[in-house]
Amino acid sequence: MRRSLLLAAGLSLAVTAVPELAAAQRRPNDQERQEQEAAKKKKRESEWSDVQAPLPALRNAGPCPYVKVLYDAARYVEFKDNREASANVAYSGEIQGISAGCQYKDSDPIKVTMEVLFELGKGPQATADTKSYRYWVAVTKRNDSVITKQYFDLPVKFAEGQDRIYATEEIGQITIPRATATTSGSNFEILVGFDVTPQMAAFNRDGKRFRVNAGQATVAGSAEPR
Repeated sequence: MRRSLLLAAGLSLAVTAVPELAAAQRRPNDQERQEQEAAKKKKRESEWSDVQAPLPALRNAGPCPYVKVLYDAARYVEFKDNREASANVAYSGEIQGISAGCQYKDSDPIKVTMEVLFELGKGPQATADTKSYRYWVAVTKRNDSVITKQYFDLPVKFAEGQDRIYATEEIGQITIPRATATTSGSNFEILVGFDVTPQMAAFNRDGKRFRVNAGQATVAGSAEPR
């Protein structure tokens, strides 16, 4: 539902932009008019394309908390014998996206609901068709300390011949108390990530991924980290 609302808002923006663009085209000699329209368009684009903006609020006392995936824990790659090679991957996972919304008014606490989309994989070294992934959700003061952190288990089953599945986890309600009625949601962040080992975190932090080798001297299906 939230995606539909965002698409509708984007469509509305496009509809209002078309007459303005057409008007500018009808006045090719009016340089000042064109510059004004270009400035308005640039302003709109900068406001709507800010991926770091807080979540949209609906009739709230203020903005919603920021919701992010922690980079070091965004992916889960489990290697056999801790050897970093595509042929040694047992299980993998990646957080593909988050949709969320919040609600609060007066002096009420902030209530946040979330949906997290996971992509989960079974590699050549997997020993079973079932796997329980563990992830966490943390509430923090923005750019500061952790207020609370909770772990969740995500059990999955791969069908015969299946090496990749998608799963959506719904976090029903996260309640964040506010000290006063003037405390806004922008003072808080909600972080999501896999429960990873230090080696996995370092692998993610270094930006390593696997790609198929190119060239005649390579063996089909071989891969190397990048």
